[in-house]
Amino acid sequence: MKPIDWIELFRRIGAGVRIAVLPIAGTDAGRVPFEVGAGGDTTMQLDRAAEEVVFAELEALAGRGETFSVLSEESGLRSFGAAHPLVLVDPVDGSLNAKQGVPVFGLMLAVLDGPAIENTFAGYVLNLNTGEEWTAIRKQGARRAGAPLTVIPRQDSNRIQILGLESSPRAIAAARPLVEHSSKLRILGSMALSMALTASGGFDVFCAPMPVRVFDMAASLLLIAEAGGVATDMQGNPIGPLPASLDHRTTLLCAPTRELHDEALKILGAQP
Repeated sequence: MKPIDWIELFRRIGAGVRIAVLPIAGTDAGRVPFEVGAGGDTTMQLDRAAEEVVFAELEALAGRGETFSVLSEESGLRSFGAAHPLVLVDPVDGSLNAKQGVPVFGLMLAVLDGPAIENTFAGYVLNLNTGEEWTAIRKQGARRAGAPLTVIPRQDSNRIQILGLESSPRAIAAARPLVEHSSKLRILGSMALSMALTASGGFDVFCAPMPVRVFDMAASLLLIAEAGGVATDMQGNPIGPLPASLDHRTTLLCAPTRELHDEALKILGAQP
């Protein structure tokens, strides 16, 4: 059987999700509530519409004889005949933005050949508004909009030019040392897109000082690693060994270069 081209599959899914989601983003129809999803958040029509597209493609793949499992923020774990490959699905990353009509939300898809986040071998992040995509394949590099991802050079060696933060008010207080050493702050409300932008050097540093789900990071962590960046928790501990599940959480500190990551750790007092 021909090997699965996961990136091409993810692209097809992304195109379908955009068609399903964009017309109802920011509308009453998109905000119709359903049950609480496997990730603990209330599933809205917008989430359901996106996930239906994802599973239509994955069920078609299973129908062709492929075996794998899927872990989705909305539906939880579903087996299609094998524990691995394991496909991770966040159908609308930044769903509160999407429901409120704030045009910053994305699709996160990743596939793993083992139980931990470090076992991610292909990742896909799509800006559902602009259509811009980021892709990564383990040991084959990262790409942005189809071209090899290049890191924007640092502009100011004395300060963090742009600090990205995970989107809760408590995060600002918890990241106070980094905030005070930064020229500008950005809080986008989408982990996947924020981390993808960090991989390219758009943000000098991105952090989530309050624990967030490891699940949401899978594709973007691979992007960062393949682009030469560094990602750890806020104390500098590796994230890769953590299980790829909906209930494991961690803090996050990532940067496009080792130099910027080391600098951020020093500012936080986590590195001598």
